[in-house]
Amino acid sequence: MMWDKCGMTRNEKGLKELLQNIPELREQFWNGVKVTGETASINQELELAGRVADFLEFAELLVLDALTRSESCGGHFREEFQTPDGEAKRDDEHFSFVSAWEYQGLNRPPLLHKEPLVYEEVHMSQRVTIGA
Repeated sequence: MMWDKCGMTRNEKGLKELLQNIPELREQFWNGVKVTGETASINQELELAGRVADFLEFAELLVLDALTRSESCGGHFREEFQTPDGEAKRDDEHFSFVSAWEYQGLNRPPLLHKEPLVYEEVHMSQRVTIGA
């Protein structure tokens, strides 16, 4: 689901669908997870279950971040934001920052902090495909 809707090519519809699907997956995971192993020693099964839970949280944050960026930039292409020639359309005026998301607690949306990107030697530019 992440690759299909939040991979290199993405769109608002798919991202919003993922934001609905991930909590459903998380609920299925927590309602159905079975952790085997011994209680008297390090339990790698418990560790692995914790990693799956972390990945679900991280996936949700990635989708939220992708949805807040209404531009195409870097290796990620938002289908709604492209030039007439089909190239990635940047919006450096509004999205020239690094997103830093702060956890606000259970069942509360994360808080977005923006750290400005500062380039001294290299300048941002629109990517263009040369040749066919």
